[in-house]
Amino acid sequence: MDRRDWLSILARAPHDDLIARAAPFAAPHETLRAPEIGSVMVRGRASGTGAPFNLGEMTVTRCSVDVGGTVGHGYVQGRSVEAARAAALIDAAMQGGRAAEAEAAVLRPILAAREALSAKRAAKAEATSVDFFTLVRGED
Repeated sequence: MDRRDWLSILARAPHDDLIARAAPFAAPHETLRAPEIGSVMVRGRASGTGAPFNLGEMTVTRCSVDVGGTVGHGYVQGRSVEAARAAALIDAAMQGGRAAEAEAAVLRPILAAREALSAKRAAKAEATSVDFFTLVRGED
């Protein structure tokens, strides 16, 4: 798993889950950038392939920490300073000697929960779909 992947997982993780799972990785650290709440511009594309356009702004919280010489950065959706700090600590752990442990204890369970929720939503949507090719047209 590369850094872009784990930062994406951490950024979209449910805050309570992220904070609870990050507790074992709360090593002594120096705060380089205290958690800050701000906003970023979200961009979209018409039809997925069209020209990009500015969709609107989204609130994010960011934090940077130094854990024994390893700098970790955390960006999370919303206004949770604890979740941003937890994401930064996990980022530092993933870059250091605890990568396998952090991946198994934090990243994989969060990713599995997200995939299970996505499958549940897809199944619920599939239950309401209509297959028009199976309807009798009355021409027989």
